[in-house]
Amino acid sequence: MPNLTDIAREIISAYNAGNSQQYKKHLSGNIVYDEVGTGRKIQGIDAVTAVWEQWRKTFSDVKGTVANAGNFGNTAILEITWQGTQSGPLDLGGTTHPSSGKRMTTRSTQVLVFDGDKVKECRHYFDMLSMLQQVGAIPTTTRATGA
Repeated sequence: MPNLTDIAREIISAYNAGNSQQYKKHLSGNIVYDEVGTGRKIQGIDAVTAVWEQWRKTFSDVKGTVANAGNFGNTAILEITWQGTQSGPLDLGGTTHPSSGKRMTTRSTQVLVFDGDKVKECRHYFDMLSMLQQVGAIPTTTRATGA
């Protein structure tokens, strides 16, 4: 069995390099991508690639850094920190936040379920609230402290 953690890391490296052909070779044709932060769930390699490339248009210098990775059976789990500058409009599902030129750092986890050496499902959990605050799409709130 292939090392699924290595494949998952390679997908992030290819995305960082803007090499969609490289990461697409690791995705099954009917991949399901569940983007928990936005509530978006899509299926199919072309639809997933379109969403990932839209993120690149919004954050053109985006890079993901894998802090931790592990694999459990047919599943790889990555802890990723995404960093980038909002250089394009951010689609908020019904409204658009214009380019702010602001940097963001967003922590996330990806759970990648494999069929052999191809990703058949990717669940992406990320801190959407923090990202929106950092780019100025929503106001920053003051965190209450305990008594």
